[in-house]
Amino acid sequence: MDGIVLLREDHKTVEKLFKEFERAGDDAHDRKRDIADEVIRELTTHAWIEERVFYPAARETAPETTDHVLESVEEHHTVLWMLSELRGLDPKDERFDAKMTVLMEYVRHHVEEEEKEWFPEVRKAMGRKRLLALGERMEADRATAPEDPLEVPSADD
Repeated sequence: MDGIVLLREDHKTVEKLFKEFERAGDDAHDRKRDIADEVIRELTTHAWIEERVFYPAARETAPETTDHVLESVEEHHTVLWMLSELRGLDPKDERFDAKMTVLMEYVRHHVEEEEKEWFPEVRKAMGRKRLLALGERMEADRATAPEDPLEVPSADD
């Protein structure tokens, strides 16, 4: 699978989880905790492979995307801290749903920018063969992703 397709699939997976969370209902605390934990795993891994593999390749191949990459890394920073806060937050806490809602809004914005504004530039610059090789590297790098969102490089920046 090519690198951009892989990232889009991740985006779809997370969006599906967001919709599950939104449908879960006010008193579905255990279900919301499970969904939030899955979102934390998915987004931590996603940020990890983007930062370690995709973003450096995008900057190298399509230098005009550098500003987009830098903005994305800053957005990751905020998302990763929100994920770390959600990890330790009781789903019955009055801030839990609010924090998850803000996270969803933030991630949806991030995804829209990536998919509409600069993935097409990267696709054009890289070509199919390079994107396939990149997808393989990204898939392999999933195995090394940390569980703790704060271990992703941009969390420190």
